[in-house]
Amino acid sequence: MRIYLQTPPNADGNPRYFHLLLQEDLIDGWTLVKENGIQGSSGKVTKIHYADHDQALAALIKTRDAQIKRGYRVVFMRGEQAPA
Repeated sequence: MRIYLQTPPNADGNPRYFHLLLQEDLIDGWTLVKENGIQGSSGKVTKIHYADHDQALAALIKTRDAQIKRGYRVVFMRGEQAPA
């Protein structure tokens, strides 16, 4: 699953982005990859390993919801339905 969020552009400069990627890894688990920063520059990447898909998906949804509350909007989503 992949979700790309972005803040609306403003007069202060480039919008911020938050990219979430959920992928199966090679050690029998799932990895949640979070990348965030200012659009047009390299961002900060964090990788978190989870033992099963349900835990990883719950963490992805929780992170997505937290970023939406901070003003980010879902721009692109692949893998499941977009949030209401």
